[in-house]
Amino acid sequence: MLKFKKEKGLTLIEVLVCVFLAIVIFTGIFGVYQLGIRVVWLSKTKSVAIALANAQIEKAKNLPYDQVGTKEAVLPYAQGVFESSTTTVKNGLEYTIETQVKYVSDEADGTGSSDACNLDYKRFEVKVLWQGRYPGDVEMTTDIAPKDLVEEANSCAQQPGGLLSVSVFDAYGAMVDSPLIEIFDSLTGELIDSYSPASGEYDFPLATSTYKVVVSKVDYSLSESFGSGDVYNEETIITPEIPNPSVVENSLTEISFSIDKVSSFSVNSFSLWGVGSFSDSFSDEGKISEKSNVVITDGRVSLATSSEGYLSSGYLFSVDISPSDLISWEELSFSDQEVSGTDLSYQLYYASGTSWFLIPDSDLPENSTGFDSSPVDLSGLSTTTYSQLKIKGNLSTASTSSSPFLDSWQVSWRNSQPTALPSVSFNLRGNKKVGLDSDDQTIYKYNISTSTDSLGHLNIPNLEWDNYTFSSGEPSLGLAATDPSPQPISLAPNTNLSVNLYFQSQNSLLLTCQNAESLEPIFSAQARLYSASLGYDETQYTDEQGQTIFMGMESGAYDLEVSAPGYNSTSSAVFISGDNVKTISLE
Repeated sequence: MLKFKKEKGLTLIEVLVCVFLAIVIFTGIFGVYQLGIRVVWLSKTKSVAIALANAQIEKAKNLPYDQVGTKEAVLPYAQGVFESSTTTVKNGLEYTIETQVKYVSDEADGTGSSDACNLDYKRFEVKVLWQGRYPGDVEMTTDIAPKDLVEEANSCAQQPGGLLSVSVFDAYGAMVDSPLIEIFDSLTGELIDSYSPASGEYDFPLATSTYKVVVSKVDYSLSESFGSGDVYNEETIITPEIPNPSVVENSLTEISFSIDKVSSFSVNSFSLWGVGSFSDSFSDEGKISEKSNVVITDGRVSLATSSEGYLSSGYLFSVDISPSDLISWEELSFSDQEVSGTDLSYQLYYASGTSWFLIPDSDLPENSTGFDSSPVDLSGLSTTTYSQLKIKGNLSTASTSSSPFLDSWQVSWRNSQPTALPSVSFNLRGNKKVGLDSDDQTIYKYNISTSTDSLGHLNIPNLEWDNYTFSSGEPSLGLAATDPSPQPISLAPNTNLSVNLYFQSQNSLLLTCQNAESLEPIFSAQARLYSASLGYDETQYTDEQGQTIFMGMESGAYDLEVSAPGYNSTSSAVFISGDNVKTISLE
C-alpha cells in the first residue's frame, strides 16, 4: 500500500506579503543608490563650478585695476575686459559664467564734495550656473580696491558720474532698517541698481542722468519719485511732489523717502436712525404688569372661567414700554380673534410721575373707546409728554360659552440707534499727494471709490499712514456724520481703525421682518423693493434684528416682495415719501 508524505507549503497571502516586503526593501535600496549618485554628481559638478568661479576672481585680482569690469558697463557698474556672460564646457557639461562688477562708495573717506572720487572700490561678483539632470549654481564675491588715490581718481576719469544718496525714514523720523531701494532709468524703466541697506541709507554711484527711485519693504507702504509726464492712476503728473533726482558729475545728490507699516480701515455704513419695538406673543406672563379675570394658555389670552363658563369681562396691562433714544412713536399692532358676541379693544396709557393715565382723545383719537383695527398710527404722539406707554387689552363677552382671544401685540417706534445700511458706495481720499496735473489740480496718492457689502461692512487693507476723508459716492445719499470725527480721520502706522459712516437721504424705507406667531426677527429674509416707472429695483437681506433699510429712492409708489426659507412669501404695495417704516410678518 502506497503512503503519501504530507509537506506544508506557502499560501498565496504569504507569497504576496513576501513579494511586498521585497519590493519595499529594494525600493529603499534603489532610493539610497540614486541619492548616492546625485550626491556624487553634484559634488563633482559643484567642484568644477567653484574652480571656474575662483579662476575668474584670480584673473580679476591679477589684472590692472582699471581693467576690472565688464565690457560696455554703465555706472554703477565698472567697465573692463570681462564678458558679462560666457559659457564653457567641462566634462561634457556646459557652464554659464555671469560676471558683474559694481562700484562701491565708502563713507569712511567721505562722500560728495568731501571725497575727490566717490568710486572708492569695486565689488566683483561671479555666478556659475549649470543645467542637466541636477541643475544648480555657485556664487562668489570679493572686493578689489585701488592701490592708491591715483588709481581711484582714474576710475572717476574713466567713468564720470556722481553719487545719489537715498535715505529712508519712518512716520516718526527714525531710519527704516533694510528697506528695498530700487533705481530705475527714468526713460526706459530699466532697473539700474537696487540695495537693502541695514542702516536705512545708501549711496549709489551712478552715471550722470535722471533716475526714478522706488522705496518699499514687506508690510510697509511704498514711496517713489516721479517725472513730469508720468501717469499715476490714469492721471498725468505735470508737477511731481517728489521729482526724479538728477545725478550730476562729481556731485552728491540727496533724496529722502518716508515709509512705514501699513494699516487698515474697518468701515461700517449706517443710517442715522433705526426702529425698535416691544412685542409679546404671550408665551408666559413676563411682559404683563397687571391682569384681571383673564388667563394665558398656550400663547393666547382669554377670559377666565367660573363654574358657569367664561366671565363677562377682564383686562390686562403690558409692562412699561420705555424706549431709549426715542425719536417718534410708530404704531400699535395686534393679532386677535373675536367670535360673535365677544369684543376685544385696546387702549394706551402714559406715565405721569408714578401714576398711569389714559391718553386723551385730543392726542390719540378713539383711545377712550378703544381700538379694534390693527395697526393704530401713533406717529402724532409727543415723545416729550408720552415717553413711556402701556398697552391695555379689554376683553368682554355676552355669552358664557365664548371668549375673545388675544394672540400678540406690539408697539414700534423710531429711535436714534443706527441701522446697518448695505451696499453703499463711498469715496475715500488720503491727504498725501503725488503732484499736480496740467490744471494745477492735486493728484492724490490714495483716492478710490468702493462700497460696503450686503451687511454694510468693508475692510480696506494696505493703507499708508495719512489723514483720510470719506464722502458719499451716491448723489441720492449724503454723508451726515462719521465716527471718529471730525474729518479728515488720522490713521497711524500699523493700526486697524474702525470707522462708522452715517448716511441720510430724502426718502427711505426701514423694513422689519418677523415671525407672525412668535414676533421674533427673521434673519436673512430677502426683500425686493422695485418700481418700473421710477427705475428702481433693489434686493437686500435682513440682519440679525430682522431689519434692512432702503435709501436713495425717489418719492412714489413701490412694490415690496419679502421671502425667507420656511415661510410663505408675501408682496404688498408701499408709498414712500420721507422716512418710512414697515413691518412684515411671515407665516
